[in-house]
Amino acid sequence: MTVQSKRAPRGDLFDVRCPTRDLLDRVGGKWTAMLVKLLDEAGERRFSELSRGAAGISRKMLASTLRDLERDGLVSRRVQPTTPPSVYYELTPLGRSLSEPLATLRNWAESNMRAVDDARIEFDRRS
Repeated sequence: MTVQSKRAPRGDLFDVRCPTRDLLDRVGGKWTAMLVKLLDEAGERRFSELSRGAAGISRKMLASTLRDLERDGLVSRRVQPTTPPSVYYELTPLGRSLSEPLATLRNWAESNMRAVDDARIEFDRRS
């Protein structure tokens, strides 16, 4: 059985086999949002620059997230054959197309964080 035959038809988000679920999980991750923003603002960046720019991310998680984004076609990776090798990352056109939707989501989160905090406090008070 091929991978395609195991998947649900496109757009059936409520079907456990829907491939959109996997992609939404990836693009909805906090590290993805940060890395897309960093790369969108600065263009090509080295691994070490991304590590410094995304405060709180471990090197292992950064490497894993970048690998996933590269696999999904959102980020390209270029190795400069120096000693030690320099590795650069950049958004692909597909990755750049994700910048605006993520910016909208970030703006919503920033605008509504106080209301969410208040709701959490109220919920915890009742619980």
